[in-house]
Amino acid sequence: MCQKHYTRNRRHGNTNDPVTLTIDERLDRLIDRDAPTTLVGLGSCWEWTGSLGKNGYGSFTPNGGGVSVSAYKFVYERERGAVPDGLQLDHLCRNIKCVNPNHLEAVTCRVNVLRGVGAPAQNARKTHCKRGHEFNEQNTYYMDGGRRRGCKPCRRLRRVS
Repeated sequence: MCQKHYTRNRRHGNTNDPVTLTIDERLDRLIDRDAPTTLVGLGSCWEWTGSLGKNGYGSFTPNGGGVSVSAYKFVYERERGAVPDGLQLDHLCRNIKCVNPNHLEAVTCRVNVLRGVGAPAQNARKTHCKRGHEFNEQNTYYMDGGRRRGCKPCRRLRRVS
């Protein structure tokens, strides 16, 4: 505890000081449990109102000092147990400030990425190439160990040109 807080607690016995609160009390102060959500049937988002990391996800220091952890992961593990090895938590509500364990699902990295909005997810959802050829078994070839796909008719056109 810093000198300022130590002196204040000694003089006034301030029980609102974060140092004297339990982890559950500290978490309760930092979570807005009535935030709006788009998920039907899973309740509202529990939006993190505490500090945020550079990536926009909530950050929490369980012991009041020292190493900070991801707030959503900390709350999930308190409510549901440890995240299995090889899996990561996916925000089903797509709200990165949400720490509601009902809105989090343990999935593989690939599933998490493909559910997102980034380039790999957008490309995986495409059913046709840019020239309109369907991605099917006859028209598709794979590169980079199956991580990327290409269009066979377009490749033939490029070879002729």
